[in-house]
Amino acid sequence: MRYRVTVLTPTLVGDGQKLSPIDYMVWKDHVNVLDQRRIFKLLAKGPRLEGYLGQLKKADKLDFASWGGFAQNFAGRRIPFEDPGAAAFWNRTPAEHLFIPTFATGPKGPYLPATAIKGALRTGAVGSRWSEATVRDIGRRMEGDRFWRMPALKAEESVLGGAGISRMRAVSASDSDPVTHAAMKVYLVRTSTLAQRGPKLELAWKTAPRGSAHRADDATPAFAEMATPGTVFEGGWTDQKVARGRENVTGESLLEAANRWADVVLGLQLRYAETAGLGDLRASLEQLKSRLGSLGPGSCLLEIGWGGGLVSKVAANPDTEAYREIARQLPFYQRAIQTGLPFPKTRKIVFQGGRPASLPGWVLLEVI
Repeated sequence: MRYRVTVLTPTLVGDGQKLSPIDYMVWKDHVNVLDQRRIFKLLAKGPRLEGYLGQLKKADKLDFASWGGFAQNFAGRRIPFEDPGAAAFWNRTPAEHLFIPTFATGPKGPYLPATAIKGALRTGAVGSRWSEATVRDIGRRMEGDRFWRMPALKAEESVLGGAGISRMRAVSASDSDPVTHAAMKVYLVRTSTLAQRGPKLELAWKTAPRGSAHRADDATPAFAEMATPGTVFEGGWTDQKVARGRENVTGESLLEAANRWADVVLGLQLRYAETAGLGDLRASLEQLKSRLGSLGPGSCLLEIGWGGGLVSKVAANPDTEAYREIARQLPFYQRAIQTGLPFPKTRKIVFQGGRPASLPGWVLLEVI
């Protein structure tokens, strides 16, 4: 058996690597990734090597006036911006925000790691079975002077099973076959937030190092290499029955659980888009919701990879009072909870055609 993953919104599943601003140059609306080995070989034959090494050591970005010819002649690959207008935002963004995370890539090209699929399926399997009472019980474990190191482990094992008897043994997947670099583009991403304006909540955009701006163009952008919608990854898939008490767990049942959880997550994201007044984002989410409703057996929607934020990583609804009780006990989230605003109040939003269009990482998984 095999699986097919079709990218529905721009998706980044990385391997922890980033392009620094001295690894590439922007020329003709492309990120031109420099082949530094070839450049060193060329410059070693003449007197310019010392100057080049000196700039690499001191500069935040390479001086295009001096070294721009390398972008034309010594680029290992050229990644287009999704929107040519994004290059203007790149030019005026400080270098510390121009590190571009890249898609996981092997010797033969970009590929989708199987861990991204299995991780999202696991979140769906847990989230579709946990109740609000389960989350409250986890919160009680975190109260008092003794802090449990892994307070949710018991609750997770109660629905999945421990090592050796886990429901997740019903499926296994391989890393996907490689695809071509033509499937990748550099997308502009901004972080939205909600601000209290009198009795209403209004959309704002995060700026670095802190604060927010009313206009998206004034916010701090990020740039990421992402697989474009329509990109297809395929790999090996194994499906078997796993006995859990009186229940036989199969790959199909795990996909159904993932769909139930995707319905919850999409509902959360739709409410956020409506509150923030993001019309294009709302339309994108409604299309995903409609796609989810039309799926048959052997397929599911997943949110994978970079940029999904808290909502895509936890197996509980973070906008419930039970989850807020847990967040109040965590110093990192205490201040956010005290504001009384929806939690979490931020989202990473991918801009397409210059407009805030979609949330990253939504894909269709089909077993074929």
